[in-house]
Amino acid sequence: MPGELAAYAAILMMAAVTLATRLLGAAFMERVSASPRVERFLEALSSSVLAAVVATVVAQGGLREAAAVALAALVMLSVKSAIWAMLAGMGAAALWTALLG
Repeated sequence: MPGELAAYAAILMMAAVTLATRLLGAAFMERVSASPRVERFLEALSSSVLAAVVATVVAQGGLREAAAVALAALVMLSVKSAIWAMLAGMGAAALWTALLG
């Protein structure tokens, strides 16, 4: 029971910190003008975080994850839509699991 309580407390704390950073970050950016350098950094940040998450999944995963990421990359290059690329990658991984276990 104490472990379960600690898990719920940790989840609540993370949710509170996430909410606070989202609200305070928006309020802060309303009051501060961003330089072109800061704007470029913020635009690149989301891409780098996504790339780090995908690289971690591929490094820790197996052939299924690598194939799903490769398909998603091909869809992204051909269609130029992140949504379709993510759907293709998830669909490939789900189909692989359904057919090959």
